[in-house]
Amino acid sequence: MNRWILLLLLFPAASGCAASPQAEPAWVDAKIKQLQKGPPGNPPLSLWRYEYQGRTVYYLPPQCCDQYSELYDAKQNRICAPDGGMAGNGDGRCPDFYQKRSAQKLLWQDKRAR
Repeated sequence: MNRWILLLLLFPAASGCAASPQAEPAWVDAKIKQLQKGPPGNPPLSLWRYEYQGRTVYYLPPQCCDQYSELYDAKQNRICAPDGGMAGNGDGRCPDFYQKRSAQKLLWQDKRAR
């Protein structure tokens, strides 16, 4: 009988059940709430999740012209600015971000009209 219980417990893991959605760090929700309190952007503000250099990262695109984008790790440490700035090339600390990123997921986009 113990063997049947063990098989029933192991079956969901072996059956290929879909993994639960990735939970975002608490700071991501706080960042979204902070962005929602400000004026709408043009283009609309957004927050994206990617895999980059073997870790989950969070990308906040630049809002305009000479502003830098922001790339954070899961602990909200700022990694770099992949783009933006005077030349549009970011701060130069992650020049391969666009070529090496993967697993793109839009987490939030501001729907308010500007």
